[in-house]
Amino acid sequence: MIFSFANPKILPAALPTYALVLGALFSTLAPKAAAASLDRRVLIRDITSVEGVRDNMLVGYGLVVGLNRTGDSQQTYFTVQTLANAMQKMGVLISPSSVTVKNVAAVFITASLPPFARPGAQLDVTVSSVGDAKSLVGGVLLMSALHGPDGQIYAEAQGPLIMGGYTAGNGQNGKEVNSVTVGAIPNGGIVERDTSVDLHDFKMVSLLLRNPDFTTAKLIADAVNDNFKKTVASALDSSRVDVSVADAGASSVPLLISRVQNLALNISTPAKVVVNERTGTIVLGGDVKLTPVSVIHGNLSIEVVTTYAVEPIPGAMGPGWAGTNSGPGGGGPKASGTGAQEQKQITTTPGPDNGGRGGDRLTFVNPTATLVPQTSVNVTDLPAQTIRLDQGANVEELVNGLRAIGTTSRDVIAILQAIKAEGGLQAELEVQ
Repeated sequence: MIFSFANPKILPAALPTYALVLGALFSTLAPKAAAASLDRRVLIRDITSVEGVRDNMLVGYGLVVGLNRTGDSQQTYFTVQTLANAMQKMGVLISPSSVTVKNVAAVFITASLPPFARPGAQLDVTVSSVGDAKSLVGGVLLMSALHGPDGQIYAEAQGPLIMGGYTAGNGQNGKEVNSVTVGAIPNGGIVERDTSVDLHDFKMVSLLLRNPDFTTAKLIADAVNDNFKKTVASALDSSRVDVSVADAGASSVPLLISRVQNLALNISTPAKVVVNERTGTIVLGGDVKLTPVSVIHGNLSIEVVTTYAVEPIPGAMGPGWAGTNSGPGGGGPKASGTGAQEQKQITTTPGPDNGGRGGDRLTFVNPTATLVPQTSVNVTDLPAQTIRLDQGANVEELVNGLRAIGTTSRDVIAILQAIKAEGGLQAELEVQ
């Protein structure tokens, strides 16, 4: 917005009015500018994690029962063996070789043990079939132990399965949505062992960056030092920032971590372009820049089409029936004839009168015509399209220009790779 004072005589009288207008304008734009500035800021807790505070993977093996004849077959021997062992614990002795049960399936159970989990806390578990079960719908997991990497039992799991898919019909007329051999049990696991970390023993709080970067690590250390008004944090490398508990003077380590994690800062991410050739997906950062470059792209299309036409055979006889006897003593033609009968094939099966030694085969043939392939080749060479990018152009302008000349996503990926090889793309190009 531009204000122009054409008549200087009215300037003193109009000045208060213009001052009010400018004041109202700036008061309106100031919150928006502040909001835009805050939108670019991130919290330290969103880009880092605390070393030592992590999840732990658990895994177990068990049985799912109550299936509607969709469990493991008898050929899955370990399922029958597990069932026999479970029955033995219940005081029932059975022979695994003589058991045929189709409503039981062997499964693996997986879960994630969160940090500071106490005995009695509940976990969500995932149950996956390991045999040849067709479906786990309607099944119930029997009590199973969940082990950690050290082999110790940290939780127990049991309960009915919740499935995210279903099957309907059978054979070629069936339909399956999602997976029916993987299910979940919300709150189906119970923690049995205390694995919490004692934060009071921490002498140093180490922040691990989720996306390692030297500049971001320095910005985190500067933000922490500015908040405490002294040097309490230092960046060790691109992925770690240490905060001294003694220098910070915090009353407890949890309060120190909470104070540090809620600090906000403006981060600077490296310029990077990620392309996926399998799906044609392109993800690019806003800071990616290009040097002056020209792109010439042309489309060459070659189409090969093969069709079949029916053409007569010169000098051939008309259509008719021909047959042979495949039984003993029937080595000659059985029947023949001419006419405009419908083309078909008739096979007679052996009966009790010939002892099952052979059968008659009667076939309608048309030797007067044959199928001849006809191949046509169409070549389309479109004129080359040209775009030029000046100094300071970004990848978004390049992609928009390439789309304007009709390139596909895979063409864009190939062009980006060529520009990177030429040195015109000032960013890291990651191809997945």
